[in-house]
Amino acid sequence: MSAASRERLGDALSYLFMLVIFVFFAWPLLWLLSLALRTRKEVFLGVSRFIPKAPTLDNFAMILSSDKFLGYLWNALKLSSLSAIGCLVVALPAAYAFSRFKFRGKGGWMMAILSVQMISPLVIMVPLYRYMAAIGLTDSHFGVVMVYIALAVPTVTWILKGSIDGIPRSLDEAALIDGCNRWGVFVRVILPLSTPGIASAFIISVIAGWSQFLVPFLLITREALTPIGVGIFQYAGTQNDSSIQLLAAACLVSVVPAIIAFLSLQRLILGAMTAGAVKG
Repeated sequence: MSAASRERLGDALSYLFMLVIFVFFAWPLLWLLSLALRTRKEVFLGVSRFIPKAPTLDNFAMILSSDKFLGYLWNALKLSSLSAIGCLVVALPAAYAFSRFKFRGKGGWMMAILSVQMISPLVIMVPLYRYMAAIGLTDSHFGVVMVYIALAVPTVTWILKGSIDGIPRSLDEAALIDGCNRWGVFVRVILPLSTPGIASAFIISVIAGWSQFLVPFLLITREALTPIGVGIFQYAGTQNDSSIQLLAAACLVSVVPAIIAFLSLQRLILGAMTAGAVKG
């Protein structure tokens, strides 16, 4: 077999593998869509066909016209957006310092930051609740946002550091010669040139906050403050089997925005995550 044939075979196997992975993860979403397009009668009768006999968008209309679900969506958007902004405020100076400054224990500090990301919220659930209750931050969006920031900062710091590493140091030196101090270099040079990385980190933080379940489930009990993930869980626990089509529609409404955002901006995200990885 020639080298070209082996290369084509390898490409074909790679695409086949990716297709299998895609079907594996997309199949539950397709079934969810099938349920969301069914009438209550068809769900109640237990019809198991994949394509509904009489597809309808009434379930989505009912969900999107419900003040309760719109409130859940607004809370999720508010929490994820505020946490992403706060995460950038914390992570940007840290990423700049790790990228440009030399200090003792730099590698150890970077690994320590990354190790925090490996801790599951399940491990700290009880002490986290007790601590937040002691300082009066349960049933508070502010408390949830602070936890979101703490969970996302390690990953965002690493992403932003890679993005800043890709900016030539000669630009820093030129700005310092022109009279800028370090803060001026950071604001006038680093921030504008690392905009793609900042945008990617913001998107990743928003998606991470949007998909959070355990933290708001633990810290929020008031329905008016509940984000969509917890809201759907609570809704599912109060409904019977004949309302499964509404639950499926609500799940799709909560999941699809994050999927569309990632698929639309995946090149930008991957570019930021690999920036600075190859230098020469």
